Amino acid sequence: MAYFSNSISTMKLFIAIVLLFSQQCCQSQPKINLPTNKDNNSLLWEISGNGLQQPSYLFGTFHMMCKQDILFSKNLLLALQNSDDVYFEMDLDDPANTLGALMFMNMKDGQTLKDLVSETEFLKLEKYFTDSLRTSLKTFQKMKPSMLEAFLYPKMMLCKTMSGVEQELMKLAKKDKKEIKGFETIQFQASVFDSIPYEMQAKSLIRTIDSIQQYRLYFDTMLQVYKTQKIDKIEAMFNQPEFGLQEGMEFLLDRRNENWVVQLKDILKKENIFMAVGAGHLVGKKGLIELLRKEGYTLRPINNKD
Repeated sequence: MAYFSNSISTMKLFIAIVLLFSQQCCQSQPKINLPTNKDNNSLLWEISGNGLQQPSYLFGTFHMMCKQDILFSKNLLLALQNSDDVYFEMDLDDPANTLGALMFMNMKDGQTLKDLVSETEFLKLEKYFTDSLRTSLKTFQKMKPSMLEAFLYPKMMLCKTMSGVEQELMKLAKKDKKEIKGFETIQFQASVFDSIPYEMQAKSLIRTIDSIQQYRLYFDTMLQVYKTQKIDKIEAMFNQPEFGLQEGMEFLLDRRNENWVVQLKDILKKENIFMAVGAGHLVGKKGLIELLRKEGYTLRPINNKD
């Protein structure tokens, strides 16, 4: 249940093509100097140095939470306003991705949930979806089990109105008429879940349903840690097996981070951007902060609480 690291939302890969315009845009923008946070406990980071004319910004998100809990600081809004384009894990603004999700959410080779679990376990899943989620599991038998876990999110939260940090950021970006872009396609993100054995995904789904009350506590703990913006505590959670964040970390985080940095080395030369990805992508030796530093960029924590 990688709430920090994975977006089951649908997005697309967009390629920037008007280099000259982007350069002129960046040069004409006023340069801002946002205050540094007194320590590393921030989800908002400035990317500078390495020949960049204007800074870009990296922000860690929480993919699904109560809408009233999604608040943006003054400095974050300034960083967003002073960026040319906004990058998410995928482009949330392209309706083609919604249609694409229907194509890529199912398991390969015609496998179904019945192929992965015992008859008793399947009956348990079927009963839970019918009684607790008020939906028929038959419609989703071919869906990758990790994606089925998205149905459980409402059970983790007590609020009636849910949203995602990316969705709320996108509203602001569109209001400012900023281009929405992404690092990955829906096809690629769906393929990430093919890299994790379906049997392992099915066990995780059953384990979560069996201990839904406990997982609600885990979810709340993760949310509270996210709100503190303490990078070291977020990283520490990835090493605690009870949170279920270790399974598939190489595929869900590490490899994707490396791929994004390759793209960023080209993107950052052309435009200054505001990128918002799951907070789990920021932390650790293989996180974006350290990977970008290794490439020669300067990353500075920005005060994100005012």
